[in-house]
Amino acid sequence: MDPSKSKAVAASLPSYGKVLETYKKAAATAATVTAYAVLARGMARELLPDELREAARWAADFLLRGGAKLRAPPQRRSFVIKRFDQESRGGDNGLFADARAYLATRIDPHATTRVCIAHDGGGRHVLSLEAGDRMTDVFEGVKFTWMTGGQGQTNGSNDPVTSLELTFDAEHTDMALKRYIPFIAATAEAARRRERTLKIFSSDYGSWRGSSYHHPATFDTLAMALDHKRSIIADLDRFLKSKDYYRRIGKAWKRGYLLYGPRTGKTSLVTAMACYRRFNLYDLDLSKVDSNSSLQRLLTSMSNKCILVIEDIDCCFSATSRGDLEKSGDDEDPSDASHDPPPSITLSGLLNFIDGLWSTSGEERIIVFTTNYKDHLDPALLRPGRMDMHVYMGYCGWEAFKTLALNYFLVDDHVLFPEIQELLSAVEVTPAEVSEMLLRSEDVDVALQGLKEFLEEKKQGKQTGDAGKA
Repeated sequence: MDPSKSKAVAASLPSYGKVLETYKKAAATAATVTAYAVLARGMARELLPDELREAARWAADFLLRGGAKLRAPPQRRSFVIKRFDQESRGGDNGLFADARAYLATRIDPHATTRVCIAHDGGGRHVLSLEAGDRMTDVFEGVKFTWMTGGQGQTNGSNDPVTSLELTFDAEHTDMALKRYIPFIAATAEAARRRERTLKIFSSDYGSWRGSSYHHPATFDTLAMALDHKRSIIADLDRFLKSKDYYRRIGKAWKRGYLLYGPRTGKTSLVTAMACYRRFNLYDLDLSKVDSNSSLQRLLTSMSNKCILVIEDIDCCFSATSRGDLEKSGDDEDPSDASHDPPPSITLSGLLNFIDGLWSTSGEERIIVFTTNYKDHLDPALLRPGRMDMHVYMGYCGWEAFKTLALNYFLVDDHVLFPEIQELLSAVEVTPAEVSEMLLRSEDVDVALQGLKEFLEEKKQGKQTGDAGKA
């Protein structure tokens, strides 16, 4: 090319610096537009209702695709839950109460601009939505929108919220009916069970007398081997999740436990079971029941979700006299004349409630028998299906002692632990006896030293007794 022409072409091209400057300006403009788009999207997500955002997306899709391959907004469906059920002539709708209680646990006061707050009977804060408010709940990755309504009958209530409206994409209808709503009901029931005050009922000649029950025993504080605790807890959990299974196999939804062994820990275990599942207790004294018909009335009038306790069952319906038992050489007296039921009370009457015709009078019930002498029980009580789980309540072992030491002194190790462990393996001592020794001083060193000396005396006495027998 002619050198003069090359210079002319070069002179006509923009300089490298100008090209770079132009590129920078274009990039900055694109970044600004992107930032505004992100900001607008965030504001729309916070300020616009779900339906309006969906319509905006549909319109944007129409413009970008030029009207081709349009994607129609998903169909929405709503369920209305009224506070007062017209089908039951204005009675309370249990599902409304469940949903209201569930939503109270899902409200985030930090993310909600307007929320109603009150105190419950226990002094705790309770959050709720007022009429016209809405919130979103996410279940299994699906968004469900709740809105409160305030129109309709009030039945004298001061609460303006009389309905709840649940809205979701129609494609999730089966999930809402079969999983979400049952989940809400189960969650609300579990919360009520945790918070309710337990009651204990005692039998008194044909009727139950109840009072509040505040026993502090739990599985955490129970002096029992860890594997035994775990097996009982697992059995309780499995039973209480098996309603459909029991119905399918045609059996009453109940579970029987036999607690046997020396006089130790049975009451604490029953209490731990009641506290764990928040079940009321019914303590049946057969000596105060005068006939099978009275027994039937008592047993069928119990509520569901309860534990029936019959203590010292070996003292009832027994053909063995007290004198015969004393001659058997047992150290403790297994019977008391005051425990003997009237002659008109029969074992068959009790068995009819356990697995006979009366057994279907209620559901989700636990029956607990206690005895010090399992071998004295009528074989009919031990038949499979009546006492489903037999739990041996033995003497205080090493794991039970460690639980007691942690309960009383918050210690899981001590210089005296090895000696106490060795002594516990050599003597028979109940958890109640160990507890009594630990209660004698608030000083852990003094208490454990006293327990060690007590166990040493027990061991010495056992050795002396064995030597005498030899």
